[in-house]
Amino acid sequence: MSEKTIKMDKIRSHIDGFVSEMVEIRHDIHAHPELAFEEKRTSELVANLLAEWGFEVTRGFGKTGVIGTLRAGDGKKSIGLRADMDALPIHEETNLPYASKYAGKMHACGHDGHTTILLTAARYLAETKNFNGTVHLIFQPAEENFGGGLTMVKEGLFEKFPCDVVYGLHNWPGIATGTVQVRSGPTMASVDTVYVTLTGKGGHGAQPHTTVDPIVAGASIVMGLQTIVSRNVPPVEPAVITTGLFQGGTISNVIPGTVKMELTVRSLSQKVRKLLEERIRTLINDQAASFNASAEIRYERGYPVLVNSEKETAFVEEIAQQLLGKKQVSRVPEPVMGSEDFSYMLEKCPGSYLFMGTGEGADVHNPGYVFNDEIIPIGGSLWGALVEAYLR
Repeated sequence: MSEKTIKMDKIRSHIDGFVSEMVEIRHDIHAHPELAFEEKRTSELVANLLAEWGFEVTRGFGKTGVIGTLRAGDGKKSIGLRADMDALPIHEETNLPYASKYAGKMHACGHDGHTTILLTAARYLAETKNFNGTVHLIFQPAEENFGGGLTMVKEGLFEKFPCDVVYGLHNWPGIATGTVQVRSGPTMASVDTVYVTLTGKGGHGAQPHTTVDPIVAGASIVMGLQTIVSRNVPPVEPAVITTGLFQGGTISNVIPGTVKMELTVRSLSQKVRKLLEERIRTLINDQAASFNASAEIRYERGYPVLVNSEKETAFVEEIAQQLLGKKQVSRVPEPVMGSEDFSYMLEKCPGSYLFMGTGEGADVHNPGYVFNDEIIPIGGSLWGALVEAYLR
């Protein structure tokens, strides 16, 4: 057995000594979910634990975020580790003994698990201090659609808490429990949302010739949008345009005056992102005009493409292989078209975002989703090993 393997085993062994306490913390957070920028109870729990373990604690950063800072030795290097804390507006259907106590709120994406994994690493690092430098633990609010990562960056995250590198992870149902997948370059898609109001002229359903039917115009637009990716975007460039909302009318024999539509738009490059916006605006306006209707378009840019830097990805891949074994670590086979606001942090600081398998079970954003507690000590060990390796 190599010295590296012995060292990795010591990390896991140390964490196993208190992991049951961490699982209880995860269940407590799960039972008390809080939506974006409402994470007051969760933030207080996190801040109190970090303070108890000897971290310098900054509360209320990015509205409801928490930063824990730990220094050891005289090293000048620094590393950031990030976890998200917010829940989703979903009614839980798991029947777990620690299920959400709040109707319509649920940790259906595993952010309670991400927070607990980082707390596990925090306790390990505080108890061992087997590193030389500075660790900043970033407990971020509002990842789900509200850009808590951007809020933190705008408040001067990396100016006030300088990091040479920054890392984050997400649990991933469908791949083997505790395995790790990494990828360098564009890894998760940008996301934009398009709000459309089509205005025509309402009237009787039996006299459509006297109306300007926005439903027909909208239906044509929906079908036309499908040609943008197939006929304008290069086949080797991933892109998605989905019409997720189409609302119009109240009864079968009345043609409404307006229709509302909402689209989600995903891509993996700035060039394609720009192309999609140009084509979507043109197609909607021109199609509406062809039916004598008018279109009002509100195009909101969301999270940017998440781009993992090559050097930092290779580094965490090496550490994961040492900790878990080479067979347990692989490359993400293809980019993920979901989005993640850790991308804002990676625009400011080199780093990498990785995925940790949770085995079979319901996917995230599902009322039946259950986080796999088995990965808490695995993730905590990986973060501990990463810090010790980077801050030797």
